[in-house]
This record gives sequence, structure tokens and C-alpha cells, in this order.
Amino acid sequence: MKPRDVATRSRELQDLRRLDPDGFFRKTFTLPVEDARAQARDFLREYPTGGYMTIVEHWRQLPDGQIQFTMRRLPCAD
Repeated sequence: MKPRDVATRSRELQDLRRLDPDGFFRKTFTLPVEDARAQARDFLREYPTGGYMTIVEHWRQLPDGQIQFTMRRLPCAD
């Protein structure tokens, strides 16, 4: 097994450990408003809604004006 294969497999296993019991991968961001919008767009572009069931699951504005939001998606396309 090549070192690159080991690294790839390790990364895949790490992603699987991050899955919640419901099978979805969640990632939470805390960013200024414009950066939050850009990050959400990038995430949706990288994991299209149709194949990954990607959504903004939760969001809120913090007292300092930043946006905290959680993106949810399936770990792989159907």
C-alpha cells in the first residue's frame, strides 16, 4: 500500500467518524455575514443538494454580529 493510499483511507475513516447516528455529516462555521454567505454558497456548490441532500440546518446571529451556521449533507452521492 502506497503512503498516498494510506493517507486517503485515513481521511475517509476520519470523515466517517464525524457522522452523526442519523448518517449525516455536519460542519459548523462561525463567520462574518458576507463570509458566511460565501462559505454556504461554496459548500452547496461542492455538494449539490440533489446528490448529497445538502442544507443549512441551523443558523443564528451572535451578539458580535457574526453568523454561526451548520451545514448538513450525506457523506456521498447516491
